[in-house]
Amino acid sequence: MDAELRKIALTTPQYAVLAYLNIEPGASNAALARQAFVTPQTMQAILVTLEKSGFIKRTPHPEHGRMQKTELTPSGEHALHAASAIVADIEALLVDAAAPLNPQVVATTLIRFANALR
Repeated sequence: MDAELRKIALTTPQYAVLAYLNIEPGASNAALARQAFVTPQTMQAILVTLEKSGFIKRTPHPEHGRMQKTELTPSGEHALHAASAIVADIEALLVDAAAPLNPQVVATTLIRFANALR
């Protein structure tokens, strides 16, 4: 997935950020770090890169002075759409590789593993 996402100038953690912001616009740095399995310091670097690329915008949080709200820009939505197609293709390869196991059981198991590591 990393190699394919690099072709559109994204990393896997950057894709994770864009995907989460699509679901949770305005998410905090800490929430994004948890979702991407990185430290808050690493997330800050990821956000700076995404902001410089024009994929996100950050604005001061209206209630919490030190926090910033992070949201997708139209360019970020376009990048997410392109990345999501790549990820869907890779997921299809994994489903095929898991055959004859039920893909839903495999996905549920992997999600349980990921949650156990949080």
